Formats: sequence, C-alpha cells, structure tokens
Amino acid sequence: MAFLADSLKRIKPSATIAVTDKARALKAAGRDVIGLGAGEPDFDTPDNIKDAAVAAIKRGETKYTAIDGIPQLKEAIVAKFKRENGLDYKPSQVSVGTGGKQVLFNALMATLNPGDEVIIPAPYWVSYPDIVLLAGATPVPVTTRMEDGFKVKPAALEKAITTNTKWLIFNSPSNPTGAAYTRAEIKALTDVLVKHPHVWVLTDDMYEHLVYDDFEFFTPAQVEPALYERTLTLNGVSKAYCMTGWRIGYAAGPEMLIKAMATLQSQSTTNPNAIAQWASVEALNGPQDFIPKNNAVFKERRDVVVAMLNQANGIKCPKPEGAFYVYPSCAGTMGRKAPSGKTLATDEDFVTELLEAEGVAVVQGTAFGLGPAFRISYATSTTALEEACRRIQRFCGNLR
Repeated sequence: MAFLADSLKRIKPSATIAVTDKARALKAAGRDVIGLGAGEPDFDTPDNIKDAAVAAIKRGETKYTAIDGIPQLKEAIVAKFKRENGLDYKPSQVSVGTGGKQVLFNALMATLNPGDEVIIPAPYWVSYPDIVLLAGATPVPVTTRMEDGFKVKPAALEKAITTNTKWLIFNSPSNPTGAAYTRAEIKALTDVLVKHPHVWVLTDDMYEHLVYDDFEFFTPAQVEPALYERTLTLNGVSKAYCMTGWRIGYAAGPEMLIKAMATLQSQSTTNPNAIAQWASVEALNGPQDFIPKNNAVFKERRDVVVAMLNQANGIKCPKPEGAFYVYPSCAGTMGRKAPSGKTLATDEDFVTELLEAEGVAVVQGTAFGLGPAFRISYATSTTALEEACRRIQRFCGNLR
C-alpha cells in the first residue's frame, strides 16, 4: 500500500518556484545568476503600511482573529470594491485568506466534484490547473494566440463550455503574458456566459493596478451585473502594494460560497496573520500615490525589455498592457544548437541552456500551457534587466 496520497500524483511542483530556487542555489554556489523567475515587485513595502503593522503589534493585535478576516479589513475591502470597481458587497460577502492562492484554493475545493470542468485560458498561471486537479475536477485549457494578444475569443469560450463546466477562471492583467482585457473584450465574453447560467466566473484581479499606456481596468461583475450572483472577484495586496511576503489575499462573492470557503479555512489555516491583516487595512485605506510612481518605473522596464528581446536572434516579444511580465516566443530558436552542443527541441531546453551558458533564469512557457516561449518578470532593477537581455541576445547569437 502506497504511503502518499494518490491525489499528489495529479499535480506537480510550481515551475516558477522551482526556477527561483534553482537560481538561488546557483548564486549560493558562486555563479553570477540573474533571476527573472519570481513574480514579485522589487520595491519595498511603503512605510505607512509597515508603520501600521508595528502599531498593531504594540497595541497587542497578536491574537487569533475571525477565521476569514477582521471586520476592519473586510470593511476596507468593501470600500475598495465600491470605490475602484463600482461593486457593492457586504462584509459577509468577503473572504480573506493567506494570499490569493489560498482564496482560490478554498473556492475551488469548496465547489468542485469529480466530473466538473474548469475553463482556463492558456497561457495560465501555473497553479490554476493543479488546484483544479487536486480538487478532483478537470481543467479545460483554451489556447490563445500571440496574434490575438493572448486573449481568449468569445467563440473559443463558447466552444469550451459543456454541461459539466462549473467555472471560468479569468485573469486580467494576466500572469504570465501581461495581457489585459478592455471593457469591450470583457463584454464579449460575458455575453457568452450570460447564456450559460450554470457557469460561474472566478476572476483573478491581482494585477489590477499594474496597467500601462492609459489602459483602463474593468472586472467582469462590473461589466455585466447579470453575472454578479455567480462571480467570485479575487484580489490581494501582494503586487500593487509590494506585500508579497505578508500573504494576504481576498475575494468577494455570494454569501453561500463565502461561508463554504470559511468552513474549509476553519479546518486548514484558520485566520490569516493578524499583523498582516492590520497592515492591509492601511494599504487599502491609506495613500495610493506610490502606485503610479512604481508603475512609471515598471513601464520603463517593460519598454526596455521588449525592445532588447526583439533584437535577439529568433525571439519575438509582444508588448503587454499590464502586470510585470513579458512572454516572448522562442520558436525561432528551435532546432538550433546551443554552445554546449545540445540541439534545442523544447522551450525547457532553451531555458536550461540559457541558465547554464549565461546565468539567466527564466521560466519555460510550457509550464504555463503554451510554448515554445518563456516568461520574464521585469520586477527587478533596470540594470539587472538590461544585463540579462544582453546575455539573452548573446546566447541567441551563439546558437548554430
């Protein structure tokens, strides 16, 4: 009899974490490595947020809290959804978890049964299909195209829906491509969903504030009020507020679902970190002026990376609307020989050889469901990005 659970066979470790760990290990061994795998801002958490955490510690806010969030944070989340998205929720419709990943995990584990299907546009964040598989359901990837800006088309969504479809996971701006949907593009998709009342929408809005070139963000329940009762709108403080390590994510949706998620959380982690919750109250209620300043830096980095990668032999890199990733195709390098003598047959070969030859760590596109490509996070210093892109240009130039 096997000791480990069969459910573990359905999933694999996160590829993005694996790349970051490998880069860290090579650095520790003395290699000159530039890691572009991690999806976290290099900016520090703003001082007002850190001060709020210190103040909470000094006030003794160090006890257990309500399972899925303190009332003050739920109120701040309700105010945020109203202010920024025009969505009305009550605190009883809000769930707070240990990062957006736990909120997503809770929602899927609380709703999925064997035989259920979840539509996931590809490329997708690596964790979506694995959490669906862990819940015993079936992920249904819908492949997008670079020519369409990596955005799922209404006809493709319609075709993927079956009687078994329970959720569509919708991520805009997207990890890994940075693709962001306009109001009109969202409306075209919600028009399809309105016709299928058994399909729920799980929106991952984690990169909401990281948009460029005057792009205006919208979320599905805001665009189509008819979907309000079957939408879970997920967000968090990790990316816009530079709080990845604080581990606070949240979502709002129908009370029945929120209660089920709280039941699940009560038997796993119970409440999120109390101090991080108080810091998040300040993040949502406090000054927001640092966000456009950070975005100006991100935009500059995006433009540098896109320009430099498009000068690399065999690489084609589109310009994304949001997040802090680019998703270049390396199809033009397939079949060519790396300096080690290995012929590149897959994007995994490409990223492995790039790391060995030039010390640049990126993540292969097949981990996100669409290759041959790779993801670069440009949430690191401009100097490091420029050097990494020079190394990628050199690596591609040395392919035979």
